[in-house]
Amino acid sequence: MRIVQGLESYPSDAPASVVALGVFDGVHRAHRAILDAAVARAREGGFVGLACTFDPHPTEVLAPGRALAPITTLAERLELIAEAGLDAAVVLAFSHTLAALEPEAFVEEILLDRLRARAVVVGFNHRFGRGARGDARLLEALAGRLGFAAHVVPPLVVDGLPVSSTAVRTALQAGAVEAAARLLGRPYTVTGPVVQGAARGRTLGFPTANVQPDRPVLVPAGVYACRAVAGGEPYRAVVNIGVRPTFQETIVTVEAHLLDFTSDLYGRRVTLHFRHRLRDEIRFPSVEALRAQIARDIETARSRE
Repeated sequence: MRIVQGLESYPSDAPASVVALGVFDGVHRAHRAILDAAVARAREGGFVGLACTFDPHPTEVLAPGRALAPITTLAERLELIAEAGLDAAVVLAFSHTLAALEPEAFVEEILLDRLRARAVVVGFNHRFGRGARGDARLLEALAGRLGFAAHVVPPLVVDGLPVSSTAVRTALQAGAVEAAARLLGRPYTVTGPVVQGAARGRTLGFPTANVQPDRPVLVPAGVYACRAVAGGEPYRAVVNIGVRPTFQETIVTVEAHLLDFTSDLYGRRVTLHFRHRLRDEIRFPSVEALRAQIARDIETARSRE
């Protein structure tokens, strides 16, 4: 998939397109339905399948005090969009200037004139243009007036809930990583380099990789069964997120003990796929009690695969 940063980099002679429009934070199952619909319509009409997304997230610009930590980084978002089979993705730099554009002008000047959209696919609750005045109904009205097709994807319900980035965040913040995975269509992941830590895991007999995530972790403190990917190879892992209260520390860390792994990970990037929440992080009365619990956590993680 070709990635285009900004409208100024999009070729003026590009072929006609079907545009999937949205922020797509998390690229959850409802987002995937939008992307899949755009790909299908593009293939049917012989058009380019194009995703139009935004960075930073609009709330970071319009309401920074209420901005939420992203579910995925921009790079992860684009990788997931590519998996849907889109031909290209255009990343628009979201700004106050873009936000002030009237929705009619956004459709005419950006979607139709610049991206050469012949069809636009959005979710049922997508908003666009100045004051978020643009919605699915306005898009359909403009389609009839300006001669393009508008396709509105209805809500997708999983576990009795409409799938949304808010629902994913709520599940993650409750530690319900299995529920979040059902909404996402895949496990929640974080990625980052392995940095030097206090080496406490090694002294306990369970060496850990101190992962420094690329973005804030959305799950609460606790112990999780994960799938860790290092150097392209998957490993089962037990991951502790928290402050290690048994040692009276205060800095939140992400420590991963990779099962059946003995190599050095310092400086390498590791991706953690959260599969199950095993327990809360608690303070143990002794190092021996902590060591015994870690051994039980490892056995539980093995049994949950």
